[in-house]
Amino acid sequence: SFFPIPPHVMLIPMILAAPHKAWLIAGVCTAASVAGGVAGYAIGYLAFESVGAPVLDFYGKLDKFDEFRAYFNEYGFWAVSGAGLTPFPYKVITITSGLMHLDFGIFMSASVISRGARFFLLAALLWHFGPPIRSFIERYLPQLTIAFFVLLFGGFVALRYLL
Repeated sequence: SFFPIPPHVMLIPMILAAPHKAWLIAGVCTAASVAGGVAGYAIGYLAFESVGAPVLDFYGKLDKFDEFRAYFNEYGFWAVSGAGLTPFPYKVITITSGLMHLDFGIFMSASVISRGARFFLLAALLWHFGPPIRSFIERYLPQLTIAFFVLLFGGFVALRYLL
């Protein structure tokens, strides 16, 4: 259910080879990534009751897990969005989302928005700047997306606690 190679590794040369198809390639990449996310969600959702819950119960940690589940569900949109935009493995958060029974609509909206933003941003940069932007993307895009997400999340935290 998971492609072992990060999508942007294939997205970059495909768009550079056919820039007139940049938007189509980004769209297919987004759809395939979100479909893989749904498979990950299903794995987490379906495997917990049969595997995870008995293990947690055996160790007396099932009540702590329920507390964590409530916390995750409160901030799940941001967790999925962060994983969808940043270099953090998206597949980890998809399984976790299913495991936590995150509302599927929230999961899907965060996945489509964040994965789409990531792939369409790459497509736009490659379409506009062409091959010269490739080394910049490969070198700095992970750090820039993390910085963007930290600033975005920090802004929301600041608004919540300062206003």
